[in-house]
Amino acid sequence: MSQTLNEGRSSTKPLFEAVGVTKSFGDFIANDDVSFRIHAGEIHALLGENGAGKSTFVKIAYGLLQPDAGQLFWNGEPISIPGPQQARQRGIGMVFQHFSLFDALTVAENIQLAMPPGETIASLSDRIASISKEYGIEVDPAARIHNLSVGQQQRVEIVRCLLQDPKLLIMDEPTSVLTPQETEQLFEVLRRFAKNGLAVLFISHKLDEIRALTSRATVLRRGQNVGSVNTKGQSNRQLAELMIGTKVKDVARQKAPAKSKILFAVTKLNRPKQNAFSVTLRDITIEARAGEIFGIAGIAGNGQDELMAALTGEWLGNQSGVITLDGGDISSQGPAERRLAGMGFIPEERNGHAAVPSMSLADNALLTNHSLAGVVRGGVLDLAGMRAKAAAIAAAFDVRLPEPNPLASSLSGGNLQKFVVGREIIKVPRVLIVSQPTWGVDIGAAVFIRAAMLDLVAKGSAVVMISQDLEEIFAISHRIAVLHDGVLSTAESATKLTAEKVGLLMGGSDAPKDAAQGAVQGASA
Repeated sequence: MSQTLNEGRSSTKPLFEAVGVTKSFGDFIANDDVSFRIHAGEIHALLGENGAGKSTFVKIAYGLLQPDAGQLFWNGEPISIPGPQQARQRGIGMVFQHFSLFDALTVAENIQLAMPPGETIASLSDRIASISKEYGIEVDPAARIHNLSVGQQQRVEIVRCLLQDPKLLIMDEPTSVLTPQETEQLFEVLRRFAKNGLAVLFISHKLDEIRALTSRATVLRRGQNVGSVNTKGQSNRQLAELMIGTKVKDVARQKAPAKSKILFAVTKLNRPKQNAFSVTLRDITIEARAGEIFGIAGIAGNGQDELMAALTGEWLGNQSGVITLDGGDISSQGPAERRLAGMGFIPEERNGHAAVPSMSLADNALLTNHSLAGVVRGGVLDLAGMRAKAAAIAAAFDVRLPEPNPLASSLSGGNLQKFVVGREIIKVPRVLIVSQPTWGVDIGAAVFIRAAMLDLVAKGSAVVMISQDLEEIFAISHRIAVLHDGVLSTAESATKLTAEKVGLLMGGSDAPKDAAQGAVQGASA
């Protein structure tokens, strides 16, 4: 490697330091003699692939796990952190990737659950208003969570931490559900934290953000600290290669064929909301052509789950509109029929939806391949054929197996996602519908998955990709539309759009106006 890593030593005393931290789960060593330090006023990144040990380390720092060996220090004094309550008392706060808020409660009621008993809602509301205004992240204490945007909900999580007077704030993938504008607002808040003497430990797979926000990064690889680097002097490629220890392949879309055949079309799809927390789909129109990736951007909770269920045939209830494959109407067909017609599906949730954790890879391969010759004959399972199919998927898609035909639960998130993607792409479907293809996977797996989708469209297939990751959307989509509050914007060429424009659409600004409301009301009547 051309980069030189250092240990980030400083003459000043670190606010928080870990020395020789080791943590094992059975025979698996998640943290192997990890040492780490962060200073007051510093914004410090923690980098690494999935399985590198990042989550284990921050859980130890927050008291959710206890180390098997090693010592933690606070302002130079040795400490133990038996639980999150003691971490908060010490001055360590954490904002998790997945919010822990109750939708039906107000902001103040949610925050009160994490505070010591005795404070009234009225006095707590005053403190919430005061501290949120001080840091420029104002929230209404009386607002109910289900009425807030995702960015506003994240503010609630941050305010809850700030009310506990933290000295160190740990943020795990904090921008994964934010628009570019909300991300920049968050960064301004974090920079203000640092100027006020707080330390911020920032975890993200988005390398542009790492370089824009942080000053230094500690790199974990296979559970070990391989050193620290000044992030301002590194490119995205250099940071990625430090994380994975090898060269990173370039992935970029090729020009789509002009006016190629429409393989998959959705016309005026309307679906009323099914419960208080679902989203109404209004007048959705999609045309996916041969040789292209049709990207659908948007913040989580704006109808992605409902749209995915409609496109895959998992939902065939009270909805209107027409869905066609190669010109044939498949609106009334379920997932199995659509697969037989030439479609492939990759849902967002790999555990439990795309794969069954307690089943072997061979059994999981059967779930969407049972119609293939050689796997099921006359209603009898060909066990050898199933194992061969799973092995072929693993070999073709670089799925690293702990043993032949392991349980799905034994694979890392990135390897299981590569298997799920490979299971669909290896069949070369005419149309692939995929939601969040690289959600929660490291840069190496993400590059591999994106390259596989580009290889598929190069063979003449079409891909409809729903993703919250704008970097991913712009990297491989040929045309882009934005889903906001159940309405899909008009698709435009990716080369003619900017992240700022897409971000505005994601947040509801410049959202397309349509006359679909009457159609929705009619469908729900």
